[in-house]
Amino acid sequence: MMRVLLSFAFAHAAAAADLEAIVKNPAGAPVAEAVVVAVPDAGAPKTAKPKLEQVEQIDEEFVPRVKAVLVGSPVSFPNRDSVRHHVYSFSPAKHFDLPLYVGTPAKPVIFDTPGIVTIGCNIHDWMVGYIYVSESPYYATTDANGVARLAALPAGGYTLRVWHPQLAAPEETTHRHAEVSGPARMEWVLSLKPEVRIRRAPAPRGGGRY
Repeated sequence: MMRVLLSFAFAHAAAAADLEAIVKNPAGAPVAEAVVVAVPDAGAPKTAKPKLEQVEQIDEEFVPRVKAVLVGSPVSFPNRDSVRHHVYSFSPAKHFDLPLYVGTPAKPVIFDTPGIVTIGCNIHDWMVGYIYVSESPYYATTDANGVARLAALPAGGYTLRVWHPQLAAPEETTHRHAEVSGPARMEWVLSLKPEVRIRRAPAPRGGGRY
């Protein structure tokens, strides 16, 4: 089930405006970690430049669990834990492998193809994260209140979409078109699949962990 509500303030048209996206589940509860992307009808601006991003490993989890980046972005994977991790992905949008390490690998990984990249740790199977590689520089991830804010969208037409790791329907079903000429608000109601996660392993006594 999905619906979208859209309202605009036309009183003072501006060259750029903020868009507030709200994502909920069918029960009305906020959905965190949903990526909202706005793709301009005119195409992504050529002035958009990738920047260095990072996904940390803290307490044997990826932080953040969901990270949105612009295509072409280098992403660093610093390990803040005292144990070693082996970070990898077999996703079509990016294959990479960072063998067992602590600290920060010497080189970041370049995410040069739009798409969804699932990352894991070859040692700690419960560690799963996601990198959403966007072809548009206009994106944001919802917070604990289910709110994402896309700031300073240039006036014009956009196709907006929403993705979440547990999205029950294809991402294409979330597409909506909007003409942005002032502050805007959109709402999606998404059906999510139950989260399937490998249980965390208990720490062995006396050390002996990777």
